[in-house]
Amino acid sequence: MDSSSSAEGTGSRSGPRRRDRHGRGMRGPVAPPQVPLSVSRAETFRDLVLDSVERLERRWPQLAEVEFLISDVPFKDAPHADDDGEPEAWSDEAVPLGRAVAAGKDRPARILIYRRPVEIRTKNRDERALLVHEVVVEQVAELLGLAPESVDPRYGQE
Repeated sequence: MDSSSSAEGTGSRSGPRRRDRHGRGMRGPVAPPQVPLSVSRAETFRDLVLDSVERLERRWPQLAEVEFLISDVPFKDAPHADDDGEPEAWSDEAVPLGRAVAAGKDRPARILIYRRPVEIRTKNRDERALLVHEVVVEQVAELLGLAPESVDPRYGQE
């Protein structure tokens, strides 16, 4: 065995490895350069919600005291039982996209945005950003007891 073949597997050569262990060489890029690989869909969604909240906080400074939370799917608050003692089935109503919860004694007001129902209803990032903003505006309006148009004058126009 010569010295060049034994040095290849030990990592004693300087610089990046040029071939994979099966000798096929470098492969092409996993994703186009404009797509960040380290950003998950949940992180992208969180950024959309934060952008929307920041946009509204400029106009409504009291929103700084509101907690904005993201949940993957809506959940049933407390399981109710019917007369037979069986848990009550989900209703046939539409799946909510968000929820506003008034402040309690020991907790601030909260606004929940449900990620999966919003993602399912949109085809691309632009549509998703618009829907996220509409849901945030609607929930803020519900929390403040106002019309969505007074919370954001551009509501429904975009």
